[in-house]
Amino acid sequence: MSQMFKISLPDGSVREMPEGSTPADVAAAIGPGLAKAALAAKVDGELVDLTRPFTGDAQLALVTSRDEAEALDLARHDYAHVLAEAVQALFPGTQITFGPSTDDGFYYDFAPKERPFTDEDLPAIEAKMREIIAADKPLRREVWRREQLISRWKQQGESFKAEWAAELPEGEELTVYWSGEDWLDMCRGPHLPSTGKLDPQAFKLTRVSGAYWRGDQKNAMLSRIYGTGWLNKKQLQEHLTRLEEAAKRDHRKLGGEMDLFHLQQEAHGSVFWHPKGYL
Repeated sequence: MSQMFKISLPDGSVREMPEGSTPADVAAAIGPGLAKAALAAKVDGELVDLTRPFTGDAQLALVTSRDEAEALDLARHDYAHVLAEAVQALFPGTQITFGPSTDDGFYYDFAPKERPFTDEDLPAIEAKMREIIAADKPLRREVWRREQLISRWKQQGESFKAEWAAELPEGEELTVYWSGEDWLDMCRGPHLPSTGKLDPQAFKLTRVSGAYWRGDQKNAMLSRIYGTGWLNKKQLQEHLTRLEEAAKRDHRKLGGEMDLFHLQQEAHGSVFWHPKGYL
């Protein structure tokens, strides 16, 4: 007879679940609506994947889009991973490094095989990202041994990932996440249950810039792709409108329009004042 765990819910109720059960199982037991809406879970206060098995009695809170702060961070993290998968599909030989969520979106740093990425590459990458989202690929967590992980990265020609894996603290649990059965990245997680939980119309890639590996100018120069990501299309449009309004009030734009000063690309940080600007 399997062991039963007592799972306490925020409303004070307690559900008994067999060993091996997950937060997703609890959501399904409560009802199909919650099972569909659940994005992740808080188990004893820790944010985890819906498919992470319970290890004993626990306090459980299911995370949905109503929990906006947690939901946004999860979505942005997943947009970053989908971005990396899309880039490697379109540009074979590109090495991946890292891609965190940010206050309004996400970015990912790449080591391109042939040339740095440009803003002209973004529409094709966006289209590929939407294909990956539409495929609704399961996002699956696995724990790997350090030697296994380093060997995998070296076999794939991922020198940056191999370097980072080799320097992680001894004894630290090393995890990877699969996107379907054909792409993975090293990550602590948590993640959404699948790529299909993302809204394909709620993100936009915004720009490309240079970035140094590990933030050190002595290291290799990488291509960083930025994006903004949200829970739905309405949130994205509201954000883009705020950016447009802010741009209209940008002092650099207004200064030029009012003939007060101008800036030159060849002299970043320098202001060239016009006669009217001295008054």
